[in-house]
Amino acid sequence: MDARAVALLACPVCAQHLELSPGVLRCPAGHSYDLARQGHVNLLGGAEPANADTPAMLQARGRVHASGLFDEVAEAVAAQVRGSRLLEAGAGNGFYLARALERRPEAVGIALDVSKAAARAAVRAHPRIGAVVADVWRNLPIRDRCLDTVLCVFAPRNLPEFRRVLEADGRLVVVLPNAGHLDGLRDRYGLLKVDADKAEQLTEAAAGLFEPVESVRISAASQVDAERALDLIAMGPNAFHRLPEAVSAGEITVDVTLLSFRPLPT
Repeated sequence: MDARAVALLACPVCAQHLELSPGVLRCPAGHSYDLARQGHVNLLGGAEPANADTPAMLQARGRVHASGLFDEVAEAVAAQVRGSRLLEAGAGNGFYLARALERRPEAVGIALDVSKAAARAAVRAHPRIGAVVADVWRNLPIRDRCLDTVLCVFAPRNLPEFRRVLEADGRLVVVLPNAGHLDGLRDRYGLLKVDADKAEQLTEAAAGLFEPVESVRISAASQVDAERALDLIAMGPNAFHRLPEAVSAGEITVDVTLLSFRPLPT
C-alpha cells in the first residue's frame, strides 16, 4: 500500500494515525492490522454484512464499465475532483476513483468498501489506490480533515463523517440515479424502483453540513446486447433478488444526477 495512502488512515479502535511496517499497519497504541497478500487492509472489525458486493456482482460491474456505458459519468466525476488526497466511499471495484487518479498523476486515493471482494478488485484498478475494508455507516478509519475530495457514486452516504474527513475547501461529489435510470430494464424485469426526488432529499439532508456547489444531469440512451443487459441487472442491489432467467438485447438509459458540495464551516 502506498505510504501516502496510509498517512490518511486512522486506527478504527483509538483513531490514532497508522504507520506502515512490512506487512502490517500499526498505531502508537499498539493496535495492528495485517496487509492482505493482495495489498488491501481490513479495518472492519467484524464479519462483512450480507449485502456486501459479491465477486459475481463485481465481475458483472467490471464488464459493464469496460463496455464504456458509464464513461461519461466517470469523466464528469473526475472533472469535479479537487486536490490530491481522494476517498471513494462504497468504492466497489474502484472504477471512478481510478479514473480520477488517471487525470491527476500527483494524487493518491483510498477505496473504502465493506466488501473484501471489492477491496481486492480496487487494488487492481490503479497502483495509487489504497483499498480498505470498512463500513461507510460507521466512523470512517480516516484522519480528521485530511482529504481534498470524497467521491460517493451509487453508494451509501455518511454525511457527518464525510464532513469530518474533508478539508475546509474540499469537495463531496455524489452521483445518484434518477427515476429514469436503466429505463428499458427496470419495468421489463421488475428492478428496484428509484425515488424521483433523490437529489432533493440529499440536498436537504446535507443542510448544515454542506452547501451545494453544482448539479449536473447526465442522460444517454444506448443499445446493449443481452449479456450486458444481464450484467446491468446483476451488478447492483437487484443481484440480491432473483435474476431473470432470460434477458434480451435492447435500448437502455443511463440517467443520473451529479451533485457537488462544499463543507460548511464548523
